[in-house]
Amino acid sequence: MEFFGLSEGTFRFLLFVSIFLTMSIAEAMMPRRRRRFSRARRWTTNLGIMLSDYVLVVAVTFIVPVTALITALWAEANGWGLLNFLEMPVWLEWLIAILVLDLVIWAQHLVTHKVPLLWRFHRVHHSDLEMDASTAIRFHPVEIVFSIFVKSAAVLLLGPAAAAVVVFEALVNGSALFNHANFKLPKMLDAIVRKIFVTPDMHRVHHSVHPHETDSNYGFFLSIWDQLFGTYISQPRDGHEQMAVGLNKWRDESPTRWTWTILLPFHEPESTGSPGKKTPPGQ
Repeated sequence: MEFFGLSEGTFRFLLFVSIFLTMSIAEAMMPRRRRRFSRARRWTTNLGIMLSDYVLVVAVTFIVPVTALITALWAEANGWGLLNFLEMPVWLEWLIAILVLDLVIWAQHLVTHKVPLLWRFHRVHHSDLEMDASTAIRFHPVEIVFSIFVKSAAVLLLGPAAAAVVVFEALVNGSALFNHANFKLPKMLDAIVRKIFVTPDMHRVHHSVHPHETDSNYGFFLSIWDQLFGTYISQPRDGHEQMAVGLNKWRDESPTRWTWTILLPFHEPESTGSPGKKTPPGQ
């Protein structure tokens, strides 16, 4: 499958690099918060995690050749999925596909906060003591593989066009780089954009050390799900400049080290309760 004369993989990689560089420049020119750790140290770890993700995904998909795109191509060829049984304009099919898949990602994110085993891996993402574009790629390899199977199952049931799946994944990945970025979006523009899309100020609340804020703003692309299901918080109680991000248990430099971060799911739990209860993540 090609996009603008490029293979699907090349298209997504070049788009990722372009957005990452754009966000990094914006962070340098218009920072929202003062840095505590140097970019070099954190980025080395976060990029190392992304490389680990790639290695595990290649290994797993070699054994079990399942990805959202492969599933979409198979469903398209074999007439599987709800959308393959309905007659509708292409634009409406794409709209439904993007909305449903984004809702699935939102629900998956919420579940990773509520199920203790899944939280063990997802807390790798939340253990970052700062937020910038590199935080968007800080996901444990096991969580990435889990996400691939969740998206593939959703694609199999829904049956969207393969091209729509590629565009959706590009949108989610690009928006994650955007809403994790440490740059200041003008207040009026932020208020307009967040009515539909997740902004950096909106998602930063989700990375707060305060449990009720961590359990909010689960969206990566569309903000409508948090607003619809009552998990939306507009602003952090401590303000964006002063709020602490990360997990209360680990406030030293440990989260900036690759080995420590990869092994974090196998450390002791950071609370005696399970995520989503009275002693949730970060306490």
